[in-house]
Amino acid sequence: MGNEKESKKTINIGAVKIADDVVARIAALAALEIEGISAIAGNYTTDNLERVGRKNLGKGAKVTVTSGEVRVDLSLVMGYGYNIPTTCSKVQSRVRTSVENMTGLKVTDVNIHVAGISMNQGE
Repeated sequence: MGNEKESKKTINIGAVKIADDVVARIAALAALEIEGISAIAGNYTTDNLERVGRKNLGKGAKVTVTSGEVRVDLSLVMGYGYNIPTTCSKVQSRVRTSVENMTGLKVTDVNIHVAGISMNQGE
């Protein structure tokens, strides 16, 4: 009984392709979850996402997908008073986890460009 092995069967009925824009949106949304990030470049904040829609959210995020691997480049606006290296490290970790968990792709790099500082969080 203890030596029984379960066999798992996978059924392949077609291909799944994820658009680069979808990966960029996942990365941008993950970055906005971190305290200290005010906006994605283009001024898309968590407060105005519903107003302007999520269609253009990926504009501050650029992704390069090759052979199942992803490189993410983000342009962010940070809130004044937050430690930049610590906050960016949190963003990198969150983006990597979110993209890998949601897409199954391996994230090789998460590069962050701090494009500005806002005086009010969510500005």
